[in-house]
Amino acid sequence: MRILVSNDDGVFSPGLEALVEALRPLGHITVVAPDRERSAVGHSLTFFHPVRVHKVREDEGCVVYHTDGTPTDCVLLGIFFVMDDNRPDLVVSGINRGANLGDDIHYSGTVSAAMEGCIHGVPSMAVSMASFCDMQWQSGARVARMVAEAIVANGLPRRTFLNVNVPNLPFEELAGFEATAQGESIYQQRIVKRADPRGNDYYWITGEIPRGEPVPGTDFSAVAAGRASITPVQLNLTQHNFLDILRGWKLMRSQPSAV
Repeated sequence: MRILVSNDDGVFSPGLEALVEALRPLGHITVVAPDRERSAVGHSLTFFHPVRVHKVREDEGCVVYHTDGTPTDCVLLGIFFVMDDNRPDLVVSGINRGANLGDDIHYSGTVSAAMEGCIHGVPSMAVSMASFCDMQWQSGARVARMVAEAIVANGLPRRTFLNVNVPNLPFEELAGFEATAQGESIYQQRIVKRADPRGNDYYWITGEIPRGEPVPGTDFSAVAAGRASITPVQLNLTQHNFLDILRGWKLMRSQPSAV
C-alpha cells in the first residue's frame, strides 16, 4: 500500500514522526509536508508564486519531502508530482497538536490536507490530539493506525473522509472509539490593536481556545468522555433540507430584467 502523509505543523513536528512510524508496517510512506508550521491556513492554495519541493531524507520504506506551500499544496504535489507514477492508496494528515473539533475543521490545515486527498478520489483521514501540552503522541499514532486499517478493510463512501480527534491520554486509558457528528464551536475572538515604532497600526487575531457543548453524539462529547472521535465529513456543503423552502421564495419567480 502507498500512503501519502502530510500535516500543517511542519515536516519536523513530533506528531508527524509518530504517525509515520505507526504507519510504516502498512506500506510505503511518502511524506510531503510544509517546511514550517502552517496552522489555520484552511484550504488555501498557492497561485501567485512558485512552490518549491525539497527531499529531506529517504530510507527503507519512507521518503520525506518538504515544501514552502500550504498543506493543500503539499497533498496536490504529493498526488500529481511526487507520486504521479504510483498514486497513493491512502492520505493521512497529522498528527496535529490541538483538536480539530466542530467548526474548526473549516480553518484547519490538517483537515484541509485530508479534504484535498478526498477531492481527488483518494481515501483520506485527518488525525488530531486534543491538547497542546504533554502530548501523548504514541496514543494518537496507535489510533491513527487502527483507523487506517479500518479504512482499508471497509472503504469510505465517495467524496467522504474521516476527521479523527484523540483525547490526550495514554492509549490504555482511552474509553474506546465513537462515530460522531460534527459539533458546533463556541468562539471568543479578540482583535488586539497595536502600533509599530513608526506609528502604524497592526492587529493580532487572538482569543481563547474554542469550546463546544458536549451534545451526545458529537465530536466534543466523545473527546470529553475520553473516546476517540471519528467524524465522517462530506465535501458537498449544500443544505438540502432548505432547498425546497428556498425554491419557494418570491425571488425565484422574479425576472431580473424587470427589477
